[in-house]
Amino acid sequence: MIKKNKFMLSLLVIALLLAVSFTVAGCGGGDQAKKVTEVKIGNILPLSGSVAPVGKVSQQARDLAVEEINAQGGIKSLGGAKIKMVYADSKGDPATGVSESERLITQEKVALLTGTYQSGVALPATEVAERYQVPFYCPVPSEDIITERGFKYVFRQAEKTTWRNRDQITFIQDMGKQFGTPVKTVAFIYENTAWGQGAVKGWEKYLEGTGIEVILKEPYPTNSSDLTPIVLKVKQANPDVVFMVSYVSDAALLTNTFAEHKVKPLAFIGTSGGFADPVYFKTTGDNCEYFYDISTWEPDVNRPFSQEVNKKFTEKYGYGMNAEAVKAYTTMYVIKDALERAASVDPEAIRKALSETKLSEGVTQMYASEIVFDESGQMVNAPLIISQFRKVDGKMERVTVWPAKDARPDWEPVWPFQGWN
Repeated sequence: MIKKNKFMLSLLVIALLLAVSFTVAGCGGGDQAKKVTEVKIGNILPLSGSVAPVGKVSQQARDLAVEEINAQGGIKSLGGAKIKMVYADSKGDPATGVSESERLITQEKVALLTGTYQSGVALPATEVAERYQVPFYCPVPSEDIITERGFKYVFRQAEKTTWRNRDQITFIQDMGKQFGTPVKTVAFIYENTAWGQGAVKGWEKYLEGTGIEVILKEPYPTNSSDLTPIVLKVKQANPDVVFMVSYVSDAALLTNTFAEHKVKPLAFIGTSGGFADPVYFKTTGDNCEYFYDISTWEPDVNRPFSQEVNKKFTEKYGYGMNAEAVKAYTTMYVIKDALERAASVDPEAIRKALSETKLSEGVTQMYASEIVFDESGQMVNAPLIISQFRKVDGKMERVTVWPAKDARPDWEPVWPFQGWN
């Protein structure tokens, strides 16, 4: 009986030792899992198709920031883990954006996602991230509804489209008073996706009560081959101001066709996007002179780190940054800040850290003096300025002219539009 008890006791001890052994092995696996060497970030951008030039600039801006962050020691709270960028081409197609979001989350196992430049792609892509409870950080897409769906995992650094529309309306009222040419009528020319449709709602909202009449609303399909019929409608309607929402190929086509038919309102005003694309100047030449555009950043704006970072970007890639590039660049520093505070690659920990962001120092000041998100994930107080395309020493530049406190020294708006040579 005693022998039998000893035998059973021996078995029990062995079982306990095995259990402890397996537990330790499990803990060892956990420790291994905690030893993070890289943080994979998924980036969905239009890297082919008509919007590819902007996608390329956005990729370059992200890469520059990540090079700097990794060179400075990576994410220190994660033992110096390096950020690894995983890019996916949306082709500007919402369905591709959805499938790439799913692939990056389920196969690449990214810690969070960024993108997508186009609002039409961001809307369904962010739905995927929300379903998988993985943070999705939007540097550029501006359609209001992106952060108005009650999602917990979507954050946006860009201003809402209607914020641009609000400031565009304020601008034309200011110009009317300043130059004694009050604006009475406007026309909307816009690409017919979520971005353009959202802009129309914004303009209409902020025109209420101003006495300014909308006399023409003309949507068109993105990547149109001929916009002459729309331009002729504008010429016939003869509005005081033409507001436009376009990606780069359409922005250039509209500008050149307006020049061809010598349409002459008080002002042409773009809504960033294609008008801010570096390709735009190359394809319009002098035709875009005296056009206006709205943005959150210009190379001549007086903010810390702007000149320094833009110089570095220009030396590396051969051309300067635009507002979209600045958003993409500073995005990586906002994410770095969140990763440092999260000290984890767990999506929930990163989401919590992003929601508690309060960044008021460092290179992000080239975009805004403070980066804070409200309960919807929308950045509060994204700054906006108006630039005018002007020749400086014979070369076309975006010159900040409004508001006066942010304007390039010794430069004022030229209003009304000077016409075509």
